[in-house]
Amino acid sequence: MTLPRTAPQAPPTDPITPKARIYAMLDTDGDGVASRHDYFVRIEKARQATGRGHDDPLVIAALATGERAWAAMDANGDGVMTYQEYISWVDAEKFDNICQYALGALFDLADADQDGALDRPQFTMLRQALGNRADNADAAFDALDSDGDGRVGRGEYLASIRAYVTGDGSPMGDALY
Repeated sequence: MTLPRTAPQAPPTDPITPKARIYAMLDTDGDGVASRHDYFVRIEKARQATGRGHDDPLVIAALATGERAWAAMDANGDGVMTYQEYISWVDAEKFDNICQYALGALFDLADADQDGALDRPQFTMLRQALGNRADNADAAFDALDSDGDGRVGRGEYLASIRAYVTGDGSPMGDALY
């Protein structure tokens, strides 16, 4: 299916806010809008990085939660989500009811032994697949691994992203974006 393309758009005028930084990461091709293709290429990159097949139950789950998330974000069904649409949409309630499931499914892809935690290489691989630089991912891991055990749990990972999106402050978010 060919997705509609929009004319390139100007980047957000507030590129240092958490929502602007996340939106810029969602816009994988840098054309100023987050398209359905941009959103799903991130899942595909995570699938490839983990070496999982298309028929892997965790890949199927990530795609299913991604479909639900994208349908909610692209409420008018035009295949694109502008920055204005994104900032009008995203909030704590949307994170709690939609985004955390899509992000949690991606976390699960990277959790090779399915123990609910990522070590540094798994975390870095996931974050790079999702569009972060390795050095940002490394700093974010350090910010989350507060007990120094070399692991980041699923709950703390999702809570940190939620805090960043909602403006509550997140050392991991600050390092990543």
